[in-house]
Amino acid sequence: MRLSRAFLPVLKESPSDAQIVSHKLMLQAGLIRQTSAGIYAWLPLGHRVLQKVEQIVREEQDRIGQEMLMPTIQPADLWKESGRYEAYGPEMLRIEDRHGREMLYGPTNEDMITALFRDDVKSYRDLPRMLYHIQWKFRDEVRPRFGVMRGREFLMKDAYSFDLDEEGAKKSYYRQLLAYLRTFRRMGIKAVPMQADSGPIGGKLSHEFLVLAPTGESEVFYDAAFDEMDLEREGLSYEDDAGLEALFEEVTSHYAATDETHDEARWDAVASADQRTGRGIEVGHIFYFGPKYSEAMGLKVSGKDGDMVTPMMGSYGVGVSRLVGAIIEASHDDNGIIWPEAVAPWKVGLVTMRADDAATVAAAEDLYAKLDAAGAETLYDDRDERGGVKLGGMDLMGLPWQVIIGPRGLKNGVVEVKNRRTGEREELTPEAALAKLTA
Repeated sequence: MRLSRAFLPVLKESPSDAQIVSHKLMLQAGLIRQTSAGIYAWLPLGHRVLQKVEQIVREEQDRIGQEMLMPTIQPADLWKESGRYEAYGPEMLRIEDRHGREMLYGPTNEDMITALFRDDVKSYRDLPRMLYHIQWKFRDEVRPRFGVMRGREFLMKDAYSFDLDEEGAKKSYYRQLLAYLRTFRRMGIKAVPMQADSGPIGGKLSHEFLVLAPTGESEVFYDAAFDEMDLEREGLSYEDDAGLEALFEEVTSHYAATDETHDEARWDAVASADQRTGRGIEVGHIFYFGPKYSEAMGLKVSGKDGDMVTPMMGSYGVGVSRLVGAIIEASHDDNGIIWPEAVAPWKVGLVTMRADDAATVAAAEDLYAKLDAAGAETLYDDRDERGGVKLGGMDLMGLPWQVIIGPRGLKNGVVEVKNRRTGEREELTPEAALAKLTA
């Protein structure tokens, strides 16, 4: 992408109404723009990151389930049938269509997926099943703030498991636990699973995943064992029930909780040298709630012995749009965003220091074409603008690598390659820079 042709509206000043780093940088770097309270348009730069995050979530979910798509607008009758319509609270946006039918903008989909499954699944042979979708949701927050971290409209992955019994349901829960740990690790962040309150979704087994960041909304308390724990379990199969249960037992054997579920007695039992405290941002939540929805909505299947059985259920949410903000909170410096490579909008930022120098422009054009041909996603700043402005913009946008081409370096046959995260710079021939960035 040539920056001269891109819609990337960068703000020169830090927005005064933004309270946290991610909100400021997302506005300043041109990722989002607010359209109304708690609702944002995702501009091209932000949309590219959102798609990268969404795709990682999708790839890990595809390993254990099937993707579908449910509507944003739901009939109120489903929520009345499950008993949640009045209980959910004012965060639910309730509306009427032109025929006077009560509808709502869905904040989650337990009720709808249960009804869909009930209408088509009749036998134990159709279990277990794991279904998910990635869809926009709406919760009418009374005080939306912090940009995409606590907005009213947000993109979410929600998955739902159906199992014949509690033993099978727990296996589904363990699979999602591992999928979440792998998802966050692939994004370059570490999210600690913590015992959580089930809230309006309900259930007796619940964990939320928090990214550690100084600006986190929750106070967290956790055992230092999580700092060294191999949470991703490379090589562990999703079909290895014993291995999945061992992972769950290891995770739950060490203390980790937010201020909402903090237990002082258990915390005191953790050696003082191993006690860690800080702030955390919730990016995912998993629940096992058994027959809560299937029983309320009459979902039954014929069991192996012919008797009717009520399936056990769980639900598993990831805040896809919220993750973009959380990654920035965990990965930035005074100059701007520092994207992990897996979610960066482009891998390389290519800068010409002198747009009026023919040799510099020719070298940049040649390298840009070769990077593009090699599949290295590159944002080429070809504007007739001062070099300092271009470099500042690249730091703000946070692309993992910068290639800086100027007349002085070209006289010596080199370009400068900068690692955005470490700040390390090295001078390489254009051919060596190409090899490094496409390895």
